[in-house]
Amino acid sequence: MTHADAVARAAATPGQPQPYAELGLTGAEYARIRQTLRRRPTGAELALYSVMWSEHCSYKSSKVHLRQLAAKTPPSAALLAGVGHNAGVVDIGQGYAATFKIESHNHPSYVEPHHGAATGVGGIVRDILAMGARPVAVLDALRFGPATAPDTARVLTGVVSGISWYGNCLGLPNIGGELDFDRCYAGNPLVNALCVGVLRHGDLQIAAASGPGNKVILFGSATGPDGVGGASVLASAAFSAAGESAKRPSVQVGDPFGEKLLVECCVELYAAGLVAGIQDLGAAGVACATTELAAAGTGGMRIRLDAVPLRDPTLGPADILMSESQERMMAVVEPAKVGRFLAVCAKWDVRAAVIGEVTDTGRLVMSWHGEVVVDIPPASAADGPVYHRPAKRGADTDALAADDPASLPRPGHGDDLRQALLALAGSPGLADTRWVTEQYDRYVRGDTVLAMPEDAGLIRVDEETGLGVAVTTDGNGRYCRLDPYLGTQLALSEAYRNVAATGARPLAVTNCLNFGSPEDPAVMWQFAEAVRGLADGCAALGVPVTGGNVSLYNQTGPAAIHPTPVIGVLGVHDDVRLRLRIRFPDGKATIVLLGRTEPEFGGSAWAHVIHGHLGGRPPQPALDAERRLAGLLAAAAAESLLAAAHDLSDGGLAIALAESCLRGGTGCRVRLPGDPFTCLFSESAARAIVAVRPGERDALAALAAAHGVPSQVLGSVGGDSLDVEDCFVIPLAELAAVHTRTLPALFG
Repeated sequence: MTHADAVARAAATPGQPQPYAELGLTGAEYARIRQTLRRRPTGAELALYSVMWSEHCSYKSSKVHLRQLAAKTPPSAALLAGVGHNAGVVDIGQGYAATFKIESHNHPSYVEPHHGAATGVGGIVRDILAMGARPVAVLDALRFGPATAPDTARVLTGVVSGISWYGNCLGLPNIGGELDFDRCYAGNPLVNALCVGVLRHGDLQIAAASGPGNKVILFGSATGPDGVGGASVLASAAFSAAGESAKRPSVQVGDPFGEKLLVECCVELYAAGLVAGIQDLGAAGVACATTELAAAGTGGMRIRLDAVPLRDPTLGPADILMSESQERMMAVVEPAKVGRFLAVCAKWDVRAAVIGEVTDTGRLVMSWHGEVVVDIPPASAADGPVYHRPAKRGADTDALAADDPASLPRPGHGDDLRQALLALAGSPGLADTRWVTEQYDRYVRGDTVLAMPEDAGLIRVDEETGLGVAVTTDGNGRYCRLDPYLGTQLALSEAYRNVAATGARPLAVTNCLNFGSPEDPAVMWQFAEAVRGLADGCAALGVPVTGGNVSLYNQTGPAAIHPTPVIGVLGVHDDVRLRLRIRFPDGKATIVLLGRTEPEFGGSAWAHVIHGHLGGRPPQPALDAERRLAGLLAAAAAESLLAAAHDLSDGGLAIALAESCLRGGTGCRVRLPGDPFTCLFSESAARAIVAVRPGERDALAALAAAHGVPSQVLGSVGGDSLDVEDCFVIPLAELAAVHTRTLPALFG
């Protein structure tokens, strides 16, 4: 008997106090359950409410703020399914739709890095599968403590091995993501996984149990004790110093080969028209799938928990409800189609069992060997409480803003600037990530057009027309620590710009909002400001938020992580054969800077790497300029004016030039248009460098003017050095050695 089931059995003992606190419920929440049911809850009911009302499942501290994402975002004709569904779905043309979503698996990945990260990939893949799509690619956004900290190697190597193991076995290309290091993530790594899928419009599935008499089928892996209570324990509480050993039993174990079979099984079931409703099983397992399906449908369902296939026959009702065993789905199937449904499952060697049926009673009723152990209105569990947590601007926020990096010693001309660029290029957060990305299969399935280290991943959707989708993720915890409103808009801007830099048109947004404890008013202020910034930013850019994830309690003891909203943007590329890469070509080309540069260094990579400094104001977002720049890049790509494009972000122009030179193995010679330090290391938004094809310089200038984008010729491509006139020369061999050796030396 697991601890969860022991607690639930104790809760069922007549006359004894119910141990609701051990299941993560507050006294007020327990009272609300009793009021809803008008009686003492059974042990199984208490277990069900505990996971469904956890922060991870109910969004009880965040949804009061999240509502503005839909309210402020302008309507989009492309949006086919948005917030409230398993994943967002957007029309990408030619009868195709794309679905994408990002979620976190932060706490499990600290406790058990390999399986925590692996099952994070598996969970987000099933979210995409539940929309009726075939998953086609994954991305991961990773953040760890200091690269030299003793525990970072354990966590990072385990996380990377888990992601590569699961994704590679599943046969999905990993086409992008991020890797960063900061002491605030020590003990609280961020492991955010994004998946994108493709479907035809008519293949869209819904997560609703409608049609009284329709059968409820659980299919996939058998249910075991792994992950019991994960949603209510791991994802809804802060770690203590003893958190690792205390939480280890709550981490799930994945089976990517089982999930591969499940994917193929679902795709065939959809094609045969055998599914009336479907939901994946992730956090809160059977408890979540049944309550959400019932609440979204006719409101009634009858379930026999003793019909659930088990790996461990000692499991009781509470264990079965709370188990987060992986690779499972729940479908609603018309009675006449059950036989064919089960036959398809048998073909793919996927275990399936009819465990109940849809009713019109408005009640979710569950039995265990003939005894009713759950009888609740499903919406009461699916909706959960709503908290208006106190929010107050942090006491140190003004002091941070006043600590402007303008007072820091700056490099002058020549060797000082050279050494600063090399220091940034070799720093763990900006160094070559191939030690990580080469562990992932980026080209399996044969439709990957662009992958890391490009600005965005790009997947071909239609071979004949070249239709494709570009996807990326971005976030900057330093910016958000200084100003969560502006920092979130900067993360949105960078993701939007990265998609545009491939020549694609940004279309929609997903998000993973990683914050500390919601019980801390300063954290809730950060969260509220970040959501407000995202809502206002999406409204200005004209892109809808299609859904996402909130991850709270990311802290050990009183120390919260930097507020870290990770923003994913999906764009449409009309013809992937015209995509833009970041690498400079080996032929002649003119380098042009697009956008306006200001002396903006708050939260910059230069201040962080060179001085270990965090203070001042982050760069000012320029949302209208971002829209104009994106329009220019898409038009220039369509007219074949450009040989390369690369956005400017962390490390500014200096890092962008270095990356483009190294990616193409070709040097460049540039002349800076102003103060060398500002030109090289400022992180002003809405900027990119492009390599213009021979003879197309005037055409680009005219197009830039038409779009209202400032443009300035910097120099030309060629040679074997990064040559900044009147400042320094760095041979590419030296630059490559510095850029590539960091991660292998630390973790290889």
